[in-house]
Amino acid sequence: MIDPTILDLAVALGIGLLIGAERERRKGEGPQRSPAGIRTFTVTSLAGAISHLVGGQVLLAITTIGVIALTTAAYWRGQEDDPGLTTEIALILTALLGGLSMQQPALAGGLAVTVAILLAARTPLHRFVRSALTEDELKDALIFAGATFVVLPLVPDRFMGPYGALNPHSIWVLVVLTMAISAAGYFAVRIAGARVGLPVAGLASGFISSTATIGAMGARAAKTPAVLSAAVAGAVLSTIATIAQMALVLAATSAATLLSLSAPLVCAGLAAVAYGTVFTVRALRQQPEGEGQTGRAFSLSMALAFALTLSGILVASAALREWLGETGIVLAAVVAGFVDTHSAAISVASLVASGKMSATDAVLPILAGFSTNTISKIFFAGTSGGRSFSLRVIPGLIVVALAAWAGALYIWLR
Repeated sequence: MIDPTILDLAVALGIGLLIGAERERRKGEGPQRSPAGIRTFTVTSLAGAISHLVGGQVLLAITTIGVIALTTAAYWRGQEDDPGLTTEIALILTALLGGLSMQQPALAGGLAVTVAILLAARTPLHRFVRSALTEDELKDALIFAGATFVVLPLVPDRFMGPYGALNPHSIWVLVVLTMAISAAGYFAVRIAGARVGLPVAGLASGFISSTATIGAMGARAAKTPAVLSAAVAGAVLSTIATIAQMALVLAATSAATLLSLSAPLVCAGLAAVAYGTVFTVRALRQQPEGEGQTGRAFSLSMALAFALTLSGILVASAALREWLGETGIVLAAVVAGFVDTHSAAISVASLVASGKMSATDAVLPILAGFSTNTISKIFFAGTSGGRSFSLRVIPGLIVVALAAWAGALYIWLR
């Protein structure tokens, strides 16, 4: 068996060699070359590791201070013509990573690889920030980062409000998801064009939230009427993800329930594919004029309005429970389906798995939740995208829901 200390030192050696090899290619030649290359980085990483091994964190701190002093002196002595500090900062970080490798070698190695990738990607990163990224996109990125990394951790994660129905943390997650879905569609359009990007983004985003995807696609269609067909395709194709997720959660909860719902799910899936394909083909036939336009990646006001509307649905559902009580599994699934059809399906399938309900009897409440979820989608399609968008999306949503019920009818009459 190899001594763990030897392995940790080997990780420190690898860290120095990895980062140093990248810096060696950047140091240049002649009097203006950078003072740090592969040997300097390797020795610095080993110095950090040995310092921690011999004297713990105190000696590692002293070694790091020494590295900072040496890099500062080298910078002021020979780098007046190049104000960049990348190599100097990387050298200091290498000493710290060397020390970290003696405590958490896996973490240190992963961070070293990340640093090396960032250093090697200098040119494409500079080109992207200076040329490809617009000012509006940068503002949106900052808003999204603030909403995700600043606001979200501060929002209380507990139920409160009328009937204890509102969880501020979950509601704000919906805001973040809505912005993320809209941004995904925006960048998909920039990369692949609206004709291809929006249908693909709609299908992928549907696995996060089909309802939010429909709202985001409607907002994009209202803003840019030229991409109407592509936005409709993305909205309808997102329902395929809803059906696929339904099959997955049922398979994980109760295979018997999935078997009973196989015909409704297949019928609904085929209807969604067929309807979405029609508008995808229409979008592909359109001229690509204006697909490369820039603007805002998402609308914060639209995301907030979406979250507030769903909050109202949650309160209304809780009020129904409070006033009417649990009058049956079907009513519970109907109420839950307004917000999330998968939670209703899981609760019913759990009853089947525990033997409290037959798989055949589970078809009605699950489809009831699926239908009320379709009503929520119809509402957001009608309020977010305007008349042209809603007249194209709503019939598709109705067709998908009717196809699911047709499959159930086939089971009941068989």
